[in-house]
Amino acid sequence: MPQMAPINWMWLYLFFSMLFMTMCVLNFFSFKYYPKYMLNKNKLVIKSWKW
Repeated sequence: MPQMAPINWMWLYLFFSMLFMTMCVLNFFSFKYYPKYMLNKNKLVIKSWKW
């Protein structure tokens, strides 16, 4: 089995580190969080009493 030179290991480590950081940043900024208090704000409670 051929061995890799140390410079190849460094480039491989940098490549996967940058790929991991890119995916983390994309995941962080693409996630939309809507708080619960904002969702309940638009709801109107209408109670119709039938006596």
